[in-house]
Amino acid sequence: MHPACVYTDLMCQDSAFNAMGALRVIVSLDVEEEGLFSGNYAASGCGVRNVALLRRLAPLTLELGFPLTLFCAHAVFADAEACGHLAWMRDHCGAEIAAHLHHWSTPPLDARHDPHAPPERTDRLPRDLLRRRLHTLLEAGRAFQSAPLTSFRMGRWDLKAAIRPLLAEAGITLDSSVCPLRTFRHGPDHFLAPADPWWPEDTPGLLESPITQIPLSRTLARAWHALVGQRWADAFHFWGALSANPVWHAPAVMRAAVRLHRARGGKVLHLFLHSSELLPGGSPHVPDQQAADALYGKLYAFLRWLGETFVVHGLTAAQLAAQAPSLGFAHLWGTQGDW
Repeated sequence: MHPACVYTDLMCQDSAFNAMGALRVIVSLDVEEEGLFSGNYAASGCGVRNVALLRRLAPLTLELGFPLTLFCAHAVFADAEACGHLAWMRDHCGAEIAAHLHHWSTPPLDARHDPHAPPERTDRLPRDLLRRRLHTLLEAGRAFQSAPLTSFRMGRWDLKAAIRPLLAEAGITLDSSVCPLRTFRHGPDHFLAPADPWWPEDTPGLLESPITQIPLSRTLARAWHALVGQRWADAFHFWGALSANPVWHAPAVMRAAVRLHRARGGKVLHLFLHSSELLPGGSPHVPDQQAADALYGKLYAFLRWLGETFVVHGLTAAQLAAQAPSLGFAHLWGTQGDW
């Protein structure tokens, strides 16, 4: 096909997508301590210098119209300087302050904790201990915010369905702990989770808003999951998945993810990154300042393209939760995985 015909076809396709109504877009960050990408799960003492770099993201809101949802770990709320940066993002950029549970570094702590070993899975922790750590995090957020936090993400995507009642009990109205096409040995299986938000029927009032990660082929994804089992299924994430995550995928893949998600009827695009990925040397993907600058430029360019190509509505997780009853999201019960 002649390139001009391909371009015309894509333009017609995007026009059809826009006729579906606005694509709601959430840009979220896990705002957390440094060192996790090196396997450091210390209970205390890890720096949060990266939080100051959130201010660099202000143009995403002020120029492009995408407010941020900041899922903050307890170590961030415990640092006065970091809290100053959070307050600036909230007051000047309309950012939502949300909760991000790193249970290994949230009191009450266990003195026997090994900072070099992966933390115990949340579903294996004593339920009362997990409840107390969640309470500590939410109270720290309330003290900072002078209002309850209502959106939540579990660290390491480590949320099984059995944990959701604790969230509802604590006043959480939106959870974003599910990453489709990911599954973890001895941990949660989110592989077959939907790409759009849904209402878990076992937890009334709680909206599940996953990260938008979709398979190139849904049939292939289901077959892969069935054939290889949980131990190997996660490899699909590296070769058969598309997302708008600026760290995981190239710009062309990010754009393709949006178009395919819309073609399948997607109503919400939810992309994320880690605050430590803004810090040169904060992760293997961002070894220096040049890489950090490139990541920011990539994210800004993508969001600008998104606003120029589609009818979009940038919003926070809490704003999505408020709109959700009118958006016709599915109610799901008895799923095949931990979602």
